[in-house]
Amino acid sequence: MEKTVTKTAKTVEEAISLAIEELGVSEDEAVVEIMEEGTSGGFLGMGKKMATVQVTANVPEEEEEPVYYGDDETFEGDAVSEAEDEAVAFVAEILSGIGIHGKLDSYREGETIFIRVTGQDCGAAIGRHGETLDAISYLTSLVANKHSEEHIRVSLDIGGYKKRREIMLISMAQKAASRAARSGRPVELEAMNPSERRIVHSTLQTFAGVTTHSEGEEPQRRVVVSPTRGNGPVQTSASTFEDHADTASDDTDADILSDTTVIETANDPANESEE
Repeated sequence: MEKTVTKTAKTVEEAISLAIEELGVSEDEAVVEIMEEGTSGGFLGMGKKMATVQVTANVPEEEEEPVYYGDDETFEGDAVSEAEDEAVAFVAEILSGIGIHGKLDSYREGETIFIRVTGQDCGAAIGRHGETLDAISYLTSLVANKHSEEHIRVSLDIGGYKKRREIMLISMAQKAASRAARSGRPVELEAMNPSERRIVHSTLQTFAGVTTHSEGEEPQRRVVVSPTRGNGPVQTSASTFEDHADTASDDTDADILSDTTVIETANDPANESEE
């Protein structure tokens, strides 16, 4: 499905970055139209104009999921709990406070509460690289666990960001693995949060000829894809342990729009593992 968003920022580059983040695509996959170049202005910034761009790209259509109203006998989720009610109410209050109005669906399966928000102009609730979405998810998890005797995990997705981000991460991981296997050198990916690093590790778990491990400290922790043969460094037991920790971590999910550039490096592999 073709989707177009318009963004305004201090520079054209920043406006484009915001737009492709919301769309969940790379800049190569988008058509960019510069509506206003933007100017720095004269003395003391007087007359300064912001840059405005319009970005169009093909994005996956969101699949409609059943909405649980408490009386649907075919719904497989668990009964609504106080924790779910409070979590949903908290998210609704946050979104209303920043001027976002849309449809909010939720259901619970086991120890996880799934909350999905759909609507227009959800970018403010997603933020750069999904940072705002991560923050809202974390706070919502605190609220849910305050009203539950057992630990509750919250999976929050706003505007389909996480779904688009997952598709992008899988594609990025596969390209990095192919490059590492072909060149015999490690390929370093961008910094990611724990849940995104899990997706990369899981995607490449059965990819022949490469291994993955994480290096660095949060928030710059990232995944490095290394060849199993050739000139690439051999993965150590410590790295293996860290990768396992990333895969098994129970961090709050967050969602999905950062630059997907893959960096090939001859340095020591760097990058990620969950907290």
